[in-house]
Amino acid sequence: MKTPPRSWTFGLLAALLTACSLKAAPDPNVQIQIAVNATLAALPTAAPAPTNPIPPAPTPFTLTGLFCEYNFCIGHPPDMAFYDVVAKQNPSSPVASMFTNGILAAHNNSLFIQLIWQHAPGATDPVFLIDLILEDGLDAPTGAYNLRLIRDMNVLSSPITTTASPLLPYGGVAGWVCGERAFAWKVYAPQAETFEPLLAEALARFRCE
Repeated sequence: MKTPPRSWTFGLLAALLTACSLKAAPDPNVQIQIAVNATLAALPTAAPAPTNPIPPAPTPFTLTGLFCEYNFCIGHPPDMAFYDVVAKQNPSSPVASMFTNGILAAHNNSLFIQLIWQHAPGATDPVFLIDLILEDGLDAPTGAYNLRLIRDMNVLSSPITTTASPLLPYGGVAGWVCGERAFAWKVYAPQAETFEPLLAEALARFRCE
């Protein structure tokens, strides 16, 4: 067998080298796109939304110790209940307290609480209604009225002494304006220190429309 001429061998090698040099280099844009697609494919998918979502538990709310009527609410001791004084004084009559004015009371063996309200458009000072709820010759404030801001209401209050009942010689009075109505609140109690906690309890749950 004849050995191919050396010139033919060199020619074949040159052709092979030329073919390798002419092979197209990878497109960097294509490589980047492939890498991006691979990265996106490796990302975890979002968990499917539950078909029956669990509703949030309702916030506990109790009506114990709360009076709501005549478009307002006010707190009171849980073992007492307000009654409509106007309706009780006229059991055979349809007359009762209403949105524009009224009187409520609650009592047990050791407390007496009274609340009155009156439609008073433009009023900002509840002193006129405080004067009305205090019994002439029986109730006496022990000093100047204390003014405090409770939520958006200016509340006037003072401890009182009273001779209305020998068993309940102490107490307190308070007044405030909410909307277009003025409110006055009063308590008779056996001890002077009972007044402030009861007022705080009443106003903590007070709302009006």
